[in-house]
Amino acid sequence: MKKARPIMIQGTMSNAGKSILCTALCRILAQDGYSVAPFKSQNMALNSYITEDGLEIGRAQAVQAEAAYKKPSADMNPILLKPTTDVGSQVIVNGRVYGNMRASEYFACKKQFIPDIMGAYERLAAENDYIVIEGAGSPAEINLKKNDIVNMGLAAMTNAPVLLVGDIDRGGVFAQLYGTAALLEPDERDRIKGLIINKFRGDLAILGSGISRIEELTGIKCVGVVPYSHADIDDEDSLSERFDSREKKDIDIAVIRLPRISNFTDFMTFERFAGVSVRYVDKTSQLRNPDIIIIPGTKSTIHDMLWMRQNGLEAAVKKHASAGGITFGICGGLQILGNTISDECGAEDSRCETISGMELIPVDTVFANDKTQTQTGGVISGLVGMYEKLNSIPYSGYEIHMGRSGLDSAIIQNGSVLASYVHGIFDNGLDEAIINIAAQKKGIDIDTGTFDREAYRQAQYDRLAQDVRQALDMDYIYRIMNA
Repeated sequence: MKKARPIMIQGTMSNAGKSILCTALCRILAQDGYSVAPFKSQNMALNSYITEDGLEIGRAQAVQAEAAYKKPSADMNPILLKPTTDVGSQVIVNGRVYGNMRASEYFACKKQFIPDIMGAYERLAAENDYIVIEGAGSPAEINLKKNDIVNMGLAAMTNAPVLLVGDIDRGGVFAQLYGTAALLEPDERDRIKGLIINKFRGDLAILGSGISRIEELTGIKCVGVVPYSHADIDDEDSLSERFDSREKKDIDIAVIRLPRISNFTDFMTFERFAGVSVRYVDKTSQLRNPDIIIIPGTKSTIHDMLWMRQNGLEAAVKKHASAGGITFGICGGLQILGNTISDECGAEDSRCETISGMELIPVDTVFANDKTQTQTGGVISGLVGMYEKLNSIPYSGYEIHMGRSGLDSAIIQNGSVLASYVHGIFDNGLDEAIINIAAQKKGIDIDTGTFDREAYRQAQYDRLAQDVRQALDMDYIYRIMNA
């Protein structure tokens, strides 16, 4: 029976670049002719993906699977934690909802999921030459190391060599690397076979003395300095630089940055248009006068609706819509735009309440304890007025929601307001069509050009792989994987 060789990427902190480096390694190994699969035992993220068989995993693993030329599967991410509050998450095991837990509850019982983790890993290992494993956060969180199932604990269970990644862009990379290694137990430290300095900008020559010193202090080889990559790859981390953009262009899109925003990768497709800006706003003062307002998905619809009501964004969105401004809600955003949101069963929140929505689309949402998880596709139809030209555009994507809103079409329309449950609905031409409608309303011309989305995605994976292959000592990495 085939038994894949593992390599594990751990980071000195969140957002050190683990997901992107794992994506790059998946593409590099696949380019070299090997069968490779990504694996993350436990992911905490609000950006998720639905597999062909209706199972939910972290979007990062879906991206890594695509880089590896593989179909995403629940085995690639057996545990997904989707935060619902500051102290609790929805726990998803093997792609299905297990239940809602406070952090302390999950910490106390997480060892019970080891058979699920290792079962998923062994199935992947039996089908592939290599497994690229992604850690979570930092392995040196000494308050969380007991019963670890995602960093050094998982490395021990899978006997994986570890590459430790530090983020030089945020400063203090040598302290990050040294401090992380110093806080590990000797057997854990021995698992680290290489250091990687990530997100470097500038002259590599100035790092020489620092690299020599960190190798001397830790006794661990530096296997490369990875430049700051400009490859356009889905970024699931909530610290994404996209959230900081404030630039306005010819067509200005304002995405409401909800406290529990999920699947904001839905809107990355708009960023490819030179004359279009995508800004994430969480204050009325930031909203200004956009051409399009999008309300995204959220893991806590009622909480985020009340947040918008309290800070004035609800009133601002309603004013925009009443003036005929293009307004679009996706998933939780659809629920927020509706008449009422009812969670009497406590599926989302223990308060078990019903509240009014923005009353901009004629739907009432009722939450249930079972979750809709499905891929979907078809052709847009039934839209009228300025949106009539969107009819016949194909769509494909996936639905992930606890609420039921009684829809019988992919997109519901009320005046200038549109809403859909389909994540990814913009990806097959709807983005370009909506931009053209906004430009026509504004009386301007905008060049959307021609675009082959699949070719573009694959080119970005190849670009990332090239950057990382040139930066890392791949011969050494192959040796430690095959030792």
